[in-house]
Amino acid sequence: MIDIRNIQDFNNYLDTLLNQTECDDIEFKGAAGGFPSSFWETYSAFANTDGGTIVFGVKETNGKFSLNGLSEEQIEKYKKDFWNGVNNPSTISCNLMNENNVSDAEYKGYRFLLFFIPRAGKDQRPVFKTTDPYNGTYKRNYEGDYKCSKKEVRRMFADADDQHPADSRILKNYTMDDIDMETIRAYRQKFSISSPDHPWLILNDIDLLKKLGGYRKDRETGEEGFTVAGLLMFGKSESITDIECTPNFFPDYREHLTEDENVRWTNRICSDGTWEANLFNFYQRVLPRLQSVLPKPFKLEGNIRKEETPAHVAVREALINLCVHADYTEDASLVVKHNTNAFIFSNPGTMLVSKEQYYSGGESVCRNKSLQKMFSMLGVAEKAGSGTDKILKGWKESNWRAPIINEHQNPDKVELIMPMESLLSENTKLRLEEKFGRVAGTFEHDVLSILALTCDEGSVTNERLRYSLNLHKREISVLLKQMCQSGLLVAQWYGRGTRYLLPENINNNLFTSIEQSQEDIISSNSEVSLKVIGEPMDNNRGTSDDYRGTSDDYRGTSDDNSINSHKKRLSKNQMDLLVISICQDWMDKEEIAQRLHRKVKYVSDVILPRLVKEKQLEMLYPGTPNHPRQKYKIKD
Repeated sequence: MIDIRNIQDFNNYLDTLLNQTECDDIEFKGAAGGFPSSFWETYSAFANTDGGTIVFGVKETNGKFSLNGLSEEQIEKYKKDFWNGVNNPSTISCNLMNENNVSDAEYKGYRFLLFFIPRAGKDQRPVFKTTDPYNGTYKRNYEGDYKCSKKEVRRMFADADDQHPADSRILKNYTMDDIDMETIRAYRQKFSISSPDHPWLILNDIDLLKKLGGYRKDRETGEEGFTVAGLLMFGKSESITDIECTPNFFPDYREHLTEDENVRWTNRICSDGTWEANLFNFYQRVLPRLQSVLPKPFKLEGNIRKEETPAHVAVREALINLCVHADYTEDASLVVKHNTNAFIFSNPGTMLVSKEQYYSGGESVCRNKSLQKMFSMLGVAEKAGSGTDKILKGWKESNWRAPIINEHQNPDKVELIMPMESLLSENTKLRLEEKFGRVAGTFEHDVLSILALTCDEGSVTNERLRYSLNLHKREISVLLKQMCQSGLLVAQWYGRGTRYLLPENINNNLFTSIEQSQEDIISSNSEVSLKVIGEPMDNNRGTSDDYRGTSDDYRGTSDDNSINSHKKRLSKNQMDLLVISICQDWMDKEEIAQRLHRKVKYVSDVILPRLVKEKQLEMLYPGTPNHPRQKYKIKD
């Protein structure tokens, strides 16, 4: 994925952008004939989806993009046209932009104008052109901008209305006969275990429901009655699915714990008429099934055995999030899939925060506040935005692959995948060894993580890795590029749709056996490296700086035999990558030669001039290569 958020990103990736087709986060517009009228549709689409970049000055001809640039006069005029339009409610409903979101750039003599459109907050959506939200609201997918249906627009308005959460709507003509009393009793029992002295426990059922948000009175209209949340949590099946309430409600747990593809599922919990299919009962039935397969190490706390691990907490948080964040007006179901190697939670609706906000945690934005309150009174839900933190922490402490969250459209749904697989399972290790030989087990941690994910999932994307590795998006891009250059991965497609696969055929000359090789194939980023070394991998030595400071193999000696031996084993590309990794900070030619196991004259006469000419290295004293204090560093 090419993630363009600023001018630096644009300059770094422009060559790549010109070789791709448009995708859901970048839009090119020639703009030679004036300010494009379609601009505001794309602005709306980016704002209502996940943000993106609009570039003026790149034209499309026969499906390919080329530079046509803009004049200084055009740039100034288009900036004025933009600011006039974005601040005019008749043109667009919401101004999300500031001066930092609009920039002009120059590349190879061409001038461009860039608009970095941020994702709109839930209280700002829908963002629409003209004054008609039902005819001017757009969203973005891989096919471009598409006009939202009236139902989609209504859901955006509902999400934006914090004063009237979707689950607080009062249902007409519902009575206590629509409530399952056995569910109320079971809830009280669990509530009392969590808070045995809580004053709400002595209230009658209606008063308890009022406290929980399951029954309320509208002070403005005087209307009172059971709420959507009250029915979803405690109602009878047929009452919940009545057209007045949530007719599409269908909680579904699908368990498939067999390798036999002919078996559809080994267990299923859904609304089949044998139980009242409300959220509380669904939670009570499904959670034990999910947690039963998690390891329970023996641990004492205050002489009491504690069997709940961070992984147990993570699964519980995921199940509760499924229930409280779902959009029950959407034409989709709550689905929990329990496979042999993963839990998958799928709820209808869209995310109310960006993926970056989701993974950073700390912000509580809930679609169904009454449902959240009902679960929190059981001591099993948080309002402080720590649910995501618990999910990520639980999986990390179990040494499993990081969970990943996806958004899908038509119908809208959010999917959380929690793999129950170690970074390098025995099966994955064997498959990588079949592909790359025994050297596969000695790759650096981040490289091994990418290869393992690619091996197990068939392919990976930049976005998938961004939430699996503790690296910046640009560092991941550099690492993926170097892995492709080194033959470890093969790129497929361009832009946001770029996927990386394992190569079908391996060039045996790329890697020697562990016994023969002591080389490093290191990326041009100081935070990531492709290490191939003869000793077992130390995951605590994850950066090239750590390795350079501790590895005797890397420094080596300068005798001719060692030099000649290493000359034979390093290709030009590998040598260049190695030099770049060494020169993360200023370094003279003698130091570089020593680390390369090469003679100083060869390094100073052949390698360094080439990398300076290619603008991969810069000199401390430009224009004076033979300066006595000359040093070299990677070019920023």
